[in-house]
Amino acid sequence: MLEWQRTAFHFQPEKNWMNDVTGPLFYNGWYHFFYQYNPNGAVWGDIVWGHAVSKDLINWFHLPLAMVADQWYDKNGVWTGSATILPDGKIVMLYTGSTTEAVQVQNLAFPANHSDPFLIDWVKYHGNPVLVPPPGIYKKDFRDPTTAWLTSEGKWRITIGSKRDKTGISLVYDTKDFINY
Repeated sequence: MLEWQRTAFHFQPEKNWMNDVTGPLFYNGWYHFFYQYNPNGAVWGDIVWGHAVSKDLINWFHLPLAMVADQWYDKNGVWTGSATILPDGKIVMLYTGSTTEAVQVQNLAFPANHSDPFLIDWVKYHGNPVLVPPPGIYKKDFRDPTTAWLTSEGKWRITIGSKRDKTGISLVYDTKDFINY
């Protein structure tokens, strides 16, 4: 891409392909912008999470990759996800991984250091995946977890997009710990 072809006001990576925003949040004075990114080319593929931060949503600082495809449950891509800031200020990140068999599963990650305002390092939960496609839905379409919200019953609730036959559906899950649903 030539310099004159780059956007003037909208975020874009320093090079290569990007698409969906994944888990944006405001934390410790910084706006965090996570996005699907191909570090290997200007085409869709090899999807991981890029990461940038800003104080004003105009000037962005590019950071190291937040999430890479390095486990069996996300080897074919670290896809769309969401961030939830808990009442104690800690962050949980849910994201869709595409397994070595191209099945989409939901995974959990945490910042390695919550006091780091840039949230550079992320740790994937050792028990991933936390959600797998239920029977009766297309295993390659179980994705895009929403940011969780707290219900009146004191549980966290998320929705995940999927499809049955050729009809889009939304699956609703409740959890108390983001591990058991």
